[in-house]
Amino acid sequence: MKYTITGDNLQFVNVELSPGEEFHSVAGAMAYMTGNMRMEAVMTGGFMSGLKRTLSGSSLFLVKYKPENSTGVVGLGGSVPGKILDIDVGKGNWIVQKTGYLGAEPSVNLDMAFQKKLGAVLFGGEGLILQKLSGKGMAFVSACGDLNVVELKEGEVYKVSTANAVAWEESVSYDIAAAGGIKTSLFGGEGLFVTTLKGPGKVVIQSMTLSDLANALIPYLPSNNS
Repeated sequence: MKYTITGDNLQFVNVELSPGEEFHSVAGAMAYMTGNMRMEAVMTGGFMSGLKRTLSGSSLFLVKYKPENSTGVVGLGGSVPGKILDIDVGKGNWIVQKTGYLGAEPSVNLDMAFQKKLGAVLFGGEGLILQKLSGKGMAFVSACGDLNVVELKEGEVYKVSTANAVAWEESVSYDIAAAGGIKTSLFGGEGLFVTTLKGPGKVVIQSMTLSDLANALIPYLPSNNS
């Protein structure tokens, strides 16, 4: 498999497959494909695996792409203005925010991951269930806004605004902490809690969440009173 990621803030991942190769994506991600590319909805791993995918924000059925006779190309896009990140899962497992998974080689496993700390469940902004990528091969994650990839050293801590953590290596511990004093919590604009990510490992941080984008657009939406 070969691929390129093109575009600026509304990106494509362009996946080139040779005969015999396959690629899987969430339903609705395909933007274009060559005429010899065949797509088929498959419940990879059976019903229980499909059900776990839906609980983690993915789709019950994945879409399988396979070229016929010669090399084919399929282009996938995210569902919101933002970036697409390529992850080599063979170098280690990753935890991804709910709905982040876009597609992967069939050797990559998509499963649920549960928050380990009650505080992260209640105040972390992403709820109880996350997505876990394991196995080997390339996977692609999409998220709103621009992305910053930071490699944390052993014991190094980053405090991230709630829900801005897109993905992190499984070696990174994830929890919540108080944003500061009462005045900072009330008037600092970040709420009562922030996410803490402790190394070692890579973390991916987004500049804008989907919730931020929706809230920014509300004043400009038409209403019955206007």
